[in-house]
Amino acid sequence: MRYKPFSYLERYGLRLQRLVLDGGFTCPNRDGRVGVGGCTFCDNKAFHPSYTHGKSISEQIDAGIAFHAGRGRKADGYLAYFQAFSNTYAPLEELRSVYGQALSHQAIKGIVIGTRPDCVDAAKLDYIAGLKSQGWIVEMEYGIESVYDETLRRVNRGHTFACTREAIVETAGRGVPVGGHIIIGLPGETKEMILEEASVLNGLPLSYLKIHQLQILKGTAMEKEYKEDPGSFLRLGPEEYVDLLAAFLHGCPLGPPEAG
Repeated sequence: MRYKPFSYLERYGLRLQRLVLDGGFTCPNRDGRVGVGGCTFCDNKAFHPSYTHGKSISEQIDAGIAFHAGRGRKADGYLAYFQAFSNTYAPLEELRSVYGQALSHQAIKGIVIGTRPDCVDAAKLDYIAGLKSQGWIVEMEYGIESVYDETLRRVNRGHTFACTREAIVETAGRGVPVGGHIIIGLPGETKEMILEEASVLNGLPLSYLKIHQLQILKGTAMEKEYKEDPGSFLRLGPEEYVDLLAAFLHGCPLGPPEAG
């Protein structure tokens, strides 16, 4: 038995390509609202393709289409993917303006919004759900990172897992598909904790889950932490990691498996 990968063609009947866009946002654990320095593992430069630099939203879309066409990728349409930083961390009117610029482009079929769970409220979620009711493809992606509050504090996340749960439930309850991002291998977490995390996540109304292996990037606070205390990090070989991931997926299928 195997689990089906997420497919836009199957879900929407279109071959869609995400275009990563820079909406000019920041995060509340960077600007001092809940903290400074951002998440200890994060280097947001990695989320900014070169084609986004110094361009308007429309120019970024055109450049992104050209970038993917140059790589031989064919698409029936494109999704505006606001990925870097927290893309609901602004007043609602600013979100209307930024998202509207993307949705006004003739090649765009919808929008994917990456954000933190503490950066949404009822008014913003109602607006985003309203875009879906107008016929746009709309998806929300929340950085979950971990279900453990101790881990969230350690990585300077600035919110609790209860906040995450509430945001996911409120978003899904409005009929908006919700994706989640988690990181396998955050400091202090054991294999047993990671497997228990799967059962917690499986209780949430997630449409899909993105699983990231921990990458310790140069220049981040986590690089310093790793050098000072490497023993608090899981250091798995490739086969060990695959085995752990397989066990995790067994506990967190997120939908019926495909026979085969």
